[in-house]
Amino acid sequence: MTTATVPTTVTGTSPTPRRGLRLTPAALIWPAMLYLILTTQVPFFMTIYYSFFRYNLVIPGDRPFIGLGNYINLLSDVQNLRILGNTIVLAGGTLLLTLILGGALAMLLNREFPGRALLRTLMISSFLVMPVVTAVVWKNMLMSPTSGFFAWVAQSFGQTPVDWLGQLPMLSVIMMITWEWTPFAMLILLTGLQSLPDDQLEAVRLDGATPWQEFQHIVLPHWMQAIQVVVLMETIALLQVYGEIYGSTSGGPGIATTNLPYFIYQKAFAEYNIGLASAAGVIAVVITNVLAVYLLKLISRTTSSRGM
Repeated sequence: MTTATVPTTVTGTSPTPRRGLRLTPAALIWPAMLYLILTTQVPFFMTIYYSFFRYNLVIPGDRPFIGLGNYINLLSDVQNLRILGNTIVLAGGTLLLTLILGGALAMLLNREFPGRALLRTLMISSFLVMPVVTAVVWKNMLMSPTSGFFAWVAQSFGQTPVDWLGQLPMLSVIMMITWEWTPFAMLILLTGLQSLPDDQLEAVRLDGATPWQEFQHIVLPHWMQAIQVVVLMETIALLQVYGEIYGSTSGGPGIATTNLPYFIYQKAFAEYNIGLASAAGVIAVVITNVLAVYLLKLISRTTSSRGM
């Protein structure tokens, strides 16, 4: 039987461990944390700082402190409240349509049929189009009352073409953004649908359940977590829509399609009112974070109840 020997020094004692710089997990993550703080939190706190001043770039030397004056101005103006309502209508309408269309497409793609992979790829492609490109395509190629595809279809049936962006501006913008975000909802819901065990569906079919009962009692409860993920991600994104409005309606007619992000752009880069734009930006961040925290708690509560 042999025993391992520990190397010793000339004096017969064990060597002392070498001392040096030891990188702990916390030390390794700090560079990323510092970068995140510098690029997100510092601008945000600067935005909060400017929101307490009457600061216009046209008069850079005049920057009096007005406290909550910008916030009071924003929340007391009826026009600004309408813009806030436009933001909610735009996000809510688009979210509802993407859930319905995404769920229908997910159920279609969950079935086996020739060309399913190609169809799935084609459906995803609209999600990869840039927002401004989406706006230009829909504005000029689809919704134009003189040369658009919808006008050609209407004229083919003897109908008068609809000026979509002039007569139905909010609906037009919602249609554009729905076209963009439906593939995202479809992919998440399709993933949730494919994780549903086949034996559950076979069991309810053997028990004589109708397709609606199968969807109501098996598919929909299993879908809830995926649906809430879609609601969380899309709500955060849809509250920040800007490119589609900028490229199609420019917030008009009037303020019919002006939402909070586009309003911030107008105040900051058209009127150079940095103080008012900063206050609107803070309000937008607060609304987004409140909704995100609420939806995260809702998802966590649903996940916990499913696990019991």
